Amino acid sequence: MCGIFGLIDYKSPMAEELIFEGLRHRGPDQQQSRSQDNVVLYHTRLAIQDLSVTGCQPMSYHGLVIVFNGEIYNHMELRRKYNLEASSHSDTLTILMLFELLGMKMLDEFDGMFAFALYDQHNRRIYLARDRAGKKPLYVYGKQGSWVFSSELNVLNRCVKPELNYEALADYLYLGHFYRRATPYMHIDELESGHYLKIDTLTGYAENITWYNIEAAYHQQQVFSYKESVERLDDILQQAVRRRIDSSDLDVGSFLSGGIDSGLVTAMAAAHSSKLKTFTVKVRGSFDESMLAQQVAERYETQHTVVEIDFSDLDKDIEKILTNHGEPNSDNSAIPSYYVAREAKKHITVALNGDGADEMLGGYRRYVPFKHIDFFNPGAFQRNGARLLTSVLPVAHKKQSYYTYLYRLLKFAGYADPLKMYCSASSDLFVGFEDQFLVQPLMGDLSANLERMENSGLSPLKKLLYLDFESMLFGRLLPKMDIATMAHSLEGRSPFLCREMLDFAPGLKDSYKIKGIRTKSILRDLATKYLPKTLIDQPKRGFEIPLARWVDYELKINIEQVLIAGDPFYGTLLKKDFILDLLRRKIQISEERRAKILFCVFSLEVWYQNLPK
Repeated sequence: MCGIFGLIDYKSPMAEELIFEGLRHRGPDQQQSRSQDNVVLYHTRLAIQDLSVTGCQPMSYHGLVIVFNGEIYNHMELRRKYNLEASSHSDTLTILMLFELLGMKMLDEFDGMFAFALYDQHNRRIYLARDRAGKKPLYVYGKQGSWVFSSELNVLNRCVKPELNYEALADYLYLGHFYRRATPYMHIDELESGHYLKIDTLTGYAENITWYNIEAAYHQQQVFSYKESVERLDDILQQAVRRRIDSSDLDVGSFLSGGIDSGLVTAMAAAHSSKLKTFTVKVRGSFDESMLAQQVAERYETQHTVVEIDFSDLDKDIEKILTNHGEPNSDNSAIPSYYVAREAKKHITVALNGDGADEMLGGYRRYVPFKHIDFFNPGAFQRNGARLLTSVLPVAHKKQSYYTYLYRLLKFAGYADPLKMYCSASSDLFVGFEDQFLVQPLMGDLSANLERMENSGLSPLKKLLYLDFESMLFGRLLPKMDIATMAHSLEGRSPFLCREMLDFAPGLKDSYKIKGIRTKSILRDLATKYLPKTLIDQPKRGFEIPLARWVDYELKINIEQVLIAGDPFYGTLLKKDFILDLLRRKIQISEERRAKILFCVFSLEVWYQNLPK
C-alpha cells in the first residue's frame, strides 16, 4: 500500500519534503518523485508485491507514467487473458500494459482496490481513478486550471491552504460524515468511488466520468435458486480470499471478531495460508466477543492474538486518532480500529477483514423493517401513529435492547421527509434539532439521490442497501479502516468487496438477505459449513463501544475543555447553548444519542484546533 500525490500546472512552490513527510506512514519503504512536462508525481511505497526495485514508482512504460495506491488482485489472470508478458510481476506494470491495450476500459476488468494517477505523455492527459467501492482514497484540489491531488487531506491542506466550506461542515454534523465528493474545504473534492477524472494537462479542462455504479446491479435480479445462491456466494468468497492472499509477497493475517463475516474470511484464509495470524479486540466495558473468536481460531489452528484495550491512555491518544483523518470524524469505532491495527502491525503487514458484508448482504438490524415496510413512502396513518407513540413513550437509553430498537423504528417511521428518515435511521444525530443550526445543513447531493430513488422501482430494502453503500460505507466505514491501518503502515484487504460480489449480491432476492427478522440469512446459512454453531445467529455488534461511558468518564475532561471553551469553532455552525445544555443533560434525549452528538461535535472541534495556522 502506498501514498500518492501530484501537481498539474501548479505554479506555487511546493516543498517535496513536506509531501513525503506527510505521506511517509502510507509508504515507509521508498519515496520518489518524477517531473514531466507540467506534471509532477510523488509516491511513497509500502512494498507488498514485487518487492524488488522493478516495483518502484513513479513507474514508466512506453510513454506512460503512473503512481498507484492499492492492489489489483487478478492482474496475473489478466496478463494471461490478454497475452501480456513482462519479467516483473508488478500489478502496477500490468495497469500500464492494459492501458496501452484497452485505455480506461481496463477498469472493468479489475478486481482490486485502487487510486491512481496515470499520465499519458503522448496525448498530454492524466487520469485519476478510484475503485468500485472507494477502498483507497483520493482527494483533488482544482482551481483555475491547476490541479493538486493526494491520498490524504492533511498533507493536501498543508500544501494548498484552502478555505473552509461551512456548508459542508454543517452537512457533516447532520449526517455524521461527508457525503460522497464533499470535504471540509473549498475547491477540494473527494474523487468518488467508481469514477475517474480525465484532465487535459495543456488546457486544465477536466471531465468527471462514472465508470461504475452499483445501482445497475440492484436492477439485475439474480435467477439462482436459494441453494445455488449459497453455493455461488461460497465460490465468490473463496476466490476473493485466495486472490487477496496470493497477491502478497508477505504474510497475510486476518482481523477476527466473534461475527460471521470475519469468521468466514478467516476460515477460508486458513485453507490458503499455513499458520494464519489472527487478531481479536477485547474491549473493557463492552460485550466480550473474544471467546467466540477463540473458537474459530482453535478450529483453524491460527496463531491468535487477543488485543486487550482498556483505554487507559485514551485521553492522551484521542487527539492523534481523530486528526489522522484530516477531516472531522464522528465514527467512534475508529478508536479500537486504531489500536488493533497498531498491534497487528507488530506481526504482519497485510490483514484481511469483513468490511462490506453488512452493506452487501443485509447485516444491520435496521434493515429488517425495510424488508417489510416502505419507510421511503410512509402513509399518513403510519406516520402519525409513529409520532403519537414516540410522544408518549419514555426515551430509550439501553443501546442493544429490543425497546431501543422499537423506539428508533418508531422515530424514523414518523418522518415524511426521506432525508430526515434516512439520517434518523442511519446516523441518528441532529434530526429533530434542525433549529439549532446557524448554518443550515442542505444535504443537496444526498437529497437528490433520495429523490431519484423514489422512482427507481427498487424495493425499500434495496434502496436502503444502495444508499448505505454510497454513503455510510464510502464516507465513513472504509475511510475509518484505511486511516486506522495506514497510520501504522498496515494494509487492509476486504474480500466481501471483490468485483464478483458487487455484481452478484445486489441482485439477490430480499428474502435471501432478510428472512423474517433474521439478518444476513444467506451468509449465516453459508457459515454453517465453516463456523461453530454458537456464532451463526449472534447479533451484529461490530466494535461495541461504551461511548456514553467515555463521554462521562475517560473523555469527560477532554470534551468539556474543548466544547465549553470561550469561543469554540462549532459556535459558527451551531447554537453553543444547545451543546452546553446537552452536556448538562437539559435536553430530553437518550444517553447514547447524547454521547454520539457530543462526540461528533468534539471531533469537529479537535479537527479545527489542529489545522495549520
